[in-house]
Amino acid sequence: MNKFTSISIGNTSLIKSITFILFFMSLTINAQIDRVEPPFWYAGMHNPELQILFYGKNIVQYEVTTSNSVAITNIKKTENPNYLFVTVNTKDVAAAEIIFSFKKNNQIAFTHKYSLRNRREKSAERKSFNASDMLYLIMPDRFANGNPKNDSDATTKEKYNRDLPGGRHGGDIQGIIKNLDYISSLGATAIWSTPLCEDNDRAYSYHTYAQSDVYKIDPRYGTNADYVRLASEMHKKDMKLVMDYVVNHWGIEHWMMNDLPTQDWIHQFENYTQTNHKRSTINDINASKIDTKICLNGWFVNTMPDLNQSNPLVLNYLKQNAIWWIEYADLDGFRVDTYNYSDPTGIASWTKAITDEYPNFNIVGEIWMQSQAQMAYWQKDSKIGAIKNYNSYLPSVMDFTLFDAIGTVFSEDDGSWDKGMVKVYDNFANDFLYPNINNIMVFAENHDTNRINEVYKNDFRKYQMTMALIATVRGIPQLYYGSEIGMSGDKDKGDADIRQDFPGGWLGDANNAFTKEGRTFDQNQYFDFTSKLFQWRKTNEAVHFGKMTHYIPENNVYVYFRYTDNKTVMVLINNSNEIQTINTTRFQESIKAYTTGKDILSDLTFDISKEIILEPKSVVILELK
Repeated sequence: MNKFTSISIGNTSLIKSITFILFFMSLTINAQIDRVEPPFWYAGMHNPELQILFYGKNIVQYEVTTSNSVAITNIKKTENPNYLFVTVNTKDVAAAEIIFSFKKNNQIAFTHKYSLRNRREKSAERKSFNASDMLYLIMPDRFANGNPKNDSDATTKEKYNRDLPGGRHGGDIQGIIKNLDYISSLGATAIWSTPLCEDNDRAYSYHTYAQSDVYKIDPRYGTNADYVRLASEMHKKDMKLVMDYVVNHWGIEHWMMNDLPTQDWIHQFENYTQTNHKRSTINDINASKIDTKICLNGWFVNTMPDLNQSNPLVLNYLKQNAIWWIEYADLDGFRVDTYNYSDPTGIASWTKAITDEYPNFNIVGEIWMQSQAQMAYWQKDSKIGAIKNYNSYLPSVMDFTLFDAIGTVFSEDDGSWDKGMVKVYDNFANDFLYPNINNIMVFAENHDTNRINEVYKNDFRKYQMTMALIATVRGIPQLYYGSEIGMSGDKDKGDADIRQDFPGGWLGDANNAFTKEGRTFDQNQYFDFTSKLFQWRKTNEAVHFGKMTHYIPENNVYVYFRYTDNKTVMVLINNSNEIQTINTTRFQESIKAYTTGKDILSDLTFDISKEIILEPKSVVILELK
């Protein structure tokens, strides 16, 4: 006897009601939806068209309708019956729950509530990072372990092992939040963290560039809510959060890889084919088609499937994922990994979709090339790109040619025709190629290169010249975590050597470099210089957006000026091993009526009317008065 047989005939209507409810609940429990992406969306977006991915076994057998005022404008089925791509028009639709009904034989089999949320006030007008900022680059797994409870997670394959150089070391979002005051004390106004979304590779997952779920923060870093909290805590301190976004590829463990929506969701060859990395083929008018194809479609490595941005479903998915993160986490910018490995038309469309939604949003792309023309081609409104009728819409690129020069120049003691400071001079001589020279990122190193203190064997004078240069030239300076305390690392020894743990980020560390008392004498020397330099930079408009005049180096001494109508900064870098006496009459067109300059590093005042004496391997940064 079941529980219904004991109910009297007089309660027939009650029996029917309960039976219907239980029947409906049973259908909901057995619903065919395993994933919905984006998981929710926002009302009032510039582009009202929203493509929703519904994933579940044989989901194509159902007819989809909505009971709200939201119109379904397209339903796309692919060769895989487990996917439905449903496009709705959200124009003039207020924030609400959208009910999707999945019907079979004209009867509702199950429903799904989809949330359309309110945006933050003035979300579309959000500000972004620019040349008034300094970005601090963090590899979160190696920075600080703020929550040891999430060091390993049952849902991810690789477990905590700090003894393994290339393993998971436990750094996380809470570790970043805990040390925001430290980062701010350096003069940093923004944080660029390498990717934080889930990377479920069995090994070397700490770098997180092989993502397995692009809507989920890796649980070993924290939760989605933790990431939102990071942005919120940074904004309270007038700091900006820049997400490292990967458009070109995912990880081999991405949940779609075992059940692709379409065969051409990723680029596939008869045999595994790796990119040739020759990105110059993209704008080379003499390049062969096969070389260009392998460059763009080949996989970065065999654990990173190459996404096909020429597939409209893929492209829309990537656009919406990026916009979702901006809106959800209240982001202030993107750094885009391997930007020019993607389909050029697709990546331009992706970039424009983001900047259409957020007109002030800055995106800096990794264009790792050895030619200013090749890099300038990729910046928005490039005249070089226009030769091929191409516009990437990418606001910012990274100055890799300056990086190349910085990596050798301060060990070239004797300036000559093509050695020493003339390399830096020649780099800036090509600034005319860029459509927006102030909006490029300048740096001495990052997570993929030798550390600058390794390159120069912890010669503090060379570190001073390096940092002073990137702090005072045009563009947006980026500092790699740990360099400010003298950390070094040799890429030839493996990536783990250039991505070492920050001392003091783990309970029990013998050396806590996050505090003055915990730092060694040498660490404080590096830190104090870096902090003084970049704290000063925060306040000086001439080095943010001022113009630049520079002078051909003589005796390996480079002199340049950054200036506005109201302020002038004079920078002198003596890269020789000898004391140099600089006659200032040569620079009269820039000095004008100024007679003195205060060195922001030593606090000494210099008479600039006749000559300035420079110590060997030294830098002086003068605010002219």
